[in-house]
Amino acid sequence: MTAAPAESRTRSSDAPSRAANLANRGLARAWEAKVLPRPRLEPALFEATALRGKPRAALGRAREWRAPFELLVRSLREEADLNPLGLAMAHGQIVDALRARIRAVRLWEKRPEILARPIPAPIVILGPMRSGTTRLQRLLACDPRLAHTRLYESLHPVPAPGRAIRTSASIAALKLFNPDVAAIHPMKAKDPDEEFGLFGFSFGSAQFEAQWRVPAFTRWWEEADTDWLYREFRALLQTIGWARREPADRPWVLKAPQFMQDLPSLLAAFPDARLLCLDRDTERVVASSASLVWHQMRIQSDSADRGWIGREWLRKTRLRRERTAAARAARPDVPQLDIACEAMDACWESEMARVYAFLGMELTPQVRARMAAYVAGARAHHGHLYTLEQFGLSREALARGAAWLAPLMALPV
Repeated sequence: MTAAPAESRTRSSDAPSRAANLANRGLARAWEAKVLPRPRLEPALFEATALRGKPRAALGRAREWRAPFELLVRSLREEADLNPLGLAMAHGQIVDALRARIRAVRLWEKRPEILARPIPAPIVILGPMRSGTTRLQRLLACDPRLAHTRLYESLHPVPAPGRAIRTSASIAALKLFNPDVAAIHPMKAKDPDEEFGLFGFSFGSAQFEAQWRVPAFTRWWEEADTDWLYREFRALLQTIGWARREPADRPWVLKAPQFMQDLPSLLAAFPDARLLCLDRDTERVVASSASLVWHQMRIQSDSADRGWIGREWLRKTRLRRERTAAARAARPDVPQLDIACEAMDACWESEMARVYAFLGMELTPQVRARMAAYVAGARAHHGHLYTLEQFGLSREALARGAAWLAPLMALPV
């Protein structure tokens, strides 16, 4: 049976939505009239807002997060050229991350057993943006023997009242202000989704570099030690599992494009991980990634630059593939299975049979039926039109980097 493709193509508007334009004008007027305070991009002010009178010690003894936090704020101020809506959104996300850290510190001090909770043999989906990783994750989420992260848990990993409701409200706002992104990546609060929000807790780059032009922040993370980032990532997964009050024996399905950049650190945090390695035609990966980032950036900055985005995500795709290839070659002891997006498009059932054989699990008729229902529903999803040329790129430009264009499947494992 042919699967729904990783994305279908329909045309999307290039202009910001009417709601986004109204929000920008309304915020600017409210700030000018001092009806609302204009957010200021200063680390100390963010901390004061998040602490709400609590002592600074409430943020915990850990210090690793402070350098990327301060650099992100500086990059937003000096590089991102945010419009009023972008400034408000950035302010909200950063304050939320700090408040989540305050709650986590308090919770982990009160319930230290959370950090001893096992996460056995996680199934790590490894692949570039727009390569079919979401489809694979949601197919595996059809199996109740496996655990997965829900969107509201990714965005709000530390327990707090109303997490799912807040996430649903955020999705509604996204559909209002940026309907193209909502169409490109359909989502619901309780749907399986990637763990990008867990990186935001630590001011990791995954959540932010796809929204804002923050190259200094991005480059810092590309050279930084990420072992501590994945220790915090693991602690947040343990917290999510504890909050569910579920047994800890189900393997967790994990998925984030960021994993490609940091695979050694991920394997240090999860030494018994198993890797499902996806890839897709390079032209489609780069063009589709650039298109998604463009649609996210243009709503928060009036100077979003297609050419810069194209060059940056060509570079990012190359960097992640090179690092993944090196890390995989260095760890032949780690169980690894290669999957082509195009093969999933052609026959998802045979590819999922391969996946289950690799995992040593039976693909039961009940799970297969749930998967078929998901695939049938996904056929109604329409993505977006995109080309390399829209982002100042060409097949010739990709061909000049032919040494790294070979997909991950070419690696001997």
